[in-house]
Amino acid sequence: MAMPMDYDGMRADDSSERTDNVDEYRRTCIDFVEDISHDYEAWVDYYKLPKDEDDQRRKGIHATITRTNEWIAKVAQSIKAVDVVMNDGIQKMAESTAGKPLEFGVFVNSQSSYTEVNPGIIDINVKAHGRKGRKVILGFHFKDDRFRIESTCGAYIEESSLPTGEFEMMDIHLKLHAENARRRDIVSFTVTVSEIENGVEIDKRGLSTIIHLV
Repeated sequence: MAMPMDYDGMRADDSSERTDNVDEYRRTCIDFVEDISHDYEAWVDYYKLPKDEDDQRRKGIHATITRTNEWIAKVAQSIKAVDVVMNDGIQKMAESTAGKPLEFGVFVNSQSSYTEVNPGIIDINVKAHGRKGRKVILGFHFKDDRFRIESTCGAYIEESSLPTGEFEMMDIHLKLHAENARRRDIVSFTVTVSEIENGVEIDKRGLSTIIHLV
């Protein structure tokens, strides 16, 4: 059942090339977010979870629909920006569908999931700790890609000196380079943390953050 956790948030088709009308594209993508949410709820159905966990995952999916579509309608100012916001929402729905068992947070400007910040080198604070005495490490989102990142401004996360060791209590800082960003640009990224026991990965989860440059 790897799809919800490992989904990379990027659409593979060329639908963003089908119109140059931003308002029309917003409406299309708002409808798409609503439609695809039913697929994620079907995965929750498949898991047959205890009621509290089932409710929590559905709550996360529904909250993501609302917030993503607000950002599509009010924040995104270009077709590329709409794509970034929509893909971020799809990734967040995947994360809610997979559940969030790890103690794990990603913070930008002291906020998680959705935030605003000025252009420049942006600090990302990642905090995590394992369960039952296990350790945690900075993981890989997908195969050889440590981070999922998409933006309207060519932003990237510096990987030259990443902390790659095991932590009992992770509290690390990453650098998001958005020096070329302008007002109203958007960046979405996902950080993944793996839970380790005796050098073996037991579990992993990703958390996505979307930033509005102001």
